[in-house]
Amino acid sequence: MNEKFPMTAEGLKMLRNELENLKNFERPNIIKAIAEAREHGDLSENAEYHAAREKQSFIEGRIVELENKVTRAEVIDPTKLDDSKVTFGATVVVTDLLTNSKKTYKIVGTDEADIEKNLISVSAPLCKAMINKKVNDVFEVQTPNGIKEFQINSIDFI
Repeated sequence: MNEKFPMTAEGLKMLRNELENLKNFERPNIIKAIAEAREHGDLSENAEYHAAREKQSFIEGRIVELENKVTRAEVIDPTKLDDSKVTFGATVVVTDLLTNSKKTYKIVGTDEADIEKNLISVSAPLCKAMINKKVNDVFEVQTPNGIKEFQINSIDFI
């Protein structure tokens, strides 16, 4: 499992911040909560204790996951890529040829994706379909409602 995770520098910073928060704030707080819950007596019927242990398990699992991702992160510098075609880190404006509506997407790593912020994962079907395309190229994407056609209007590395 030495697979690298492509991500932007901002994405790596976001993961590191979450990891630091879990290790330096969440973990000590949950340990304290467990100790306090233990003081309440019989652990077999102590809901606070069981909830705290469950949260501790989640935090420890997330720490392991983040440490793994941070270790295997491959920060891609889009300024060193060919800006004539769609690649990782590109901000792409596309037109849905059926509705003639335009959307802007930035291609990011899987852990950075947030469709509400128009950040799409490099592994998303829409992204896979537009990779290596150039301005004015038309491409198709299979959606739950059938095949949709898009045209690339611009490619920027902002």
